[in-house]
Amino acid sequence: MIAIRYVAGYAATGTAVLALTLAGCGGGGGGSSGSSKSGTSPSQSSGGTTQSGTTGSATSTLTTAKVAKLGTVVTDDKGYVLYRFDADSANPTKVTCYDTCATVWPAATAHGGVTTKGIDKSLVSTVKRADGSTQVTLAGWPLYRYAKDDEPKEAYGQGVDGTWFAVTPDGAKITTPASTSSTPTPATTSTGGGGGY
Repeated sequence: MIAIRYVAGYAATGTAVLALTLAGCGGGGGGSSGSSKSGTSPSQSSGGTTQSGTTGSATSTLTTAKVAKLGTVVTDDKGYVLYRFDADSANPTKVTCYDTCATVWPAATAHGGVTTKGIDKSLVSTVKRADGSTQVTLAGWPLYRYAKDDEPKEAYGQGVDGTWFAVTPDGAKITTPASTSSTPTPATTSTGGGGGY
């Protein structure tokens, strides 16, 4: 009888963990980058109430760059593509990416003023995150980097989970899929959906 209680308890716990993992991880899939890097759908928190130890990616300048098949995108001062998240909102500005989400999608933060090159300064502002850091916004949308973008002008985060998009100089999302690489990349095996960690 005791053994049955333990098995039932473990089964219930396992089911709960699986359900939470699937709910937090979303649909998996991701960017159409053609890279061996797969999209990860991190968990998120709503309302900006969850604390995060992630400080984000500090930037002092927003600029623009041409990225193959995407066109002109907004980048940080190091040339990394910046993204917006559909779960956030612009009016009013609301940040929802914290915890695991903020590890994969670090906030573009500012430690002072933000300068612009090729972007209307009146569209640029900041929002205070729940962790106390200051996140850069464009047309009200909080901006992020993608941790899997290893080099400037990479856009592996484009279209991840159908909710993450590179941003245009006026704050709009780019819905065009990212270009596929013309150089061979190692193949990866995918069994579909799941947002594996």
